[in-house]
Amino acid sequence: MSVLRRTARRGPGEDTGHGDPLDAAQERRVRAVLALGGVPQADLPDGVQQVRLRLLERAAKGHDAPRDVSAWAAVVASNLAMDWHRAKRRQERLGERLASLRPHEHPSGEDTSVLSLAVAQGLDDLPDAQRQVVVLRFYADLPVRSIAEELGVPEGTVKSRLHTAVRALRARLHEDEVV
Repeated sequence: MSVLRRTARRGPGEDTGHGDPLDAAQERRVRAVLALGGVPQADLPDGVQQVRLRLLERAAKGHDAPRDVSAWAAVVASNLAMDWHRAKRRQERLGERLASLRPHEHPSGEDTSVLSLAVAQGLDDLPDAQRQVVVLRFYADLPVRSIAEELGVPEGTVKSRLHTAVRALRARLHEDEVV
């Protein structure tokens, strides 16, 4: 059995003796970024494994560990989500994604469901670069500086993309009479 398969079968928090490159909090963040990026629930474990694999490959090539592993992993997860969307149509998975994001133990009201659906549809309509910075900033809770460093773009570019994306989302919510 390959190392990747053994790692994939481990439960959260279990160690193989080699040390997991992602701690539990980082894994949750990666899962959240993938899910918010539109990756179906069934594909989330594969996405997390891809992030782990890229971190291990980076170490195997002799590169220094990222300064902020959590931020690096969130950006890699965001890039994986964008890759997934290039191969699959997002709209087919919208309902599944919303169901996976809503906590089952805290049922939300009708207004919250409508707002969640409208925001998800608004995210679907954004260009990839804008969707990526919105997810990294507001869902992965990364500061603008970390997003800029990890994406290799100036902070002003991140701010501009955020401003344009938020303005488009706000217009969409008003247009749909959600807010």
